Amino acid sequence: MNAEELFKKVDHTLLKPEATWEQIQNLCDEAVRFHTASVCINPCYVRQACDYLQGRVPVCTVIGFPLGATTTQAKIAEAQQALADGCSEFDMVINIGRLKMGDIDYVRNEIRALKQAVGEHTLKVIVETCLLTEEEKGVMCDVVCEAGADYIKTSTGFSTGGATFADIALFAEKVRGRCKIKAAGGIRTREDMERFVALGADRLGTSSAIRILGAGPS
Repeated sequence: MNAEELFKKVDHTLLKPEATWEQIQNLCDEAVRFHTASVCINPCYVRQACDYLQGRVPVCTVIGFPLGATTTQAKIAEAQQALADGCSEFDMVINIGRLKMGDIDYVRNEIRALKQAVGEHTLKVIVETCLLTEEEKGVMCDVVCEAGADYIKTSTGFSTGGATFADIALFAEKVRGRCKIKAAGGIRTREDMERFVALGADRLGTSSAIRILGAGPS
């Protein structure tokens, strides 16, 4: 794939807690210049980013980030506020503890509730693969699809590990086209990007795309 094609799959990301509006503005400028799929930012900057971008690039935000351990109602409220602020895409973190307890219905219902809250807008579900067993990863492929989400996403990038090739291959095998796949966390080279796409990833979450791909399209 050429650089332009790869950029179109990138959620250009800045989620550091110390990020300033000036840095977010620069992220937005880069996203416009390189035609990325979206900018992915913390909720506090969504309104400013939407006003600044004026629809030139979709704005994505994170819900229940990075732990996923807030209540369902808190996640819904966070999503509703971001939606009112103009957000187009939402990356939510599942309640990992509930999954570990075997409370699959809770996890499924929470995802379904978030999808209902955002409606036709894109919902990506972060399952934090580095904390899951192989069995739990397979279960979550079914749960995410059953709950009506648009994407299953590997990682927050804030835990013990990020996307792996094995996880994306597993997702592709399990979801079988019922939802899309996002690889995020630890994408460091162009070869990483190309292989994740070849294995089935439709989106790539990274803060390093500009460095990795260089000048890219003008």
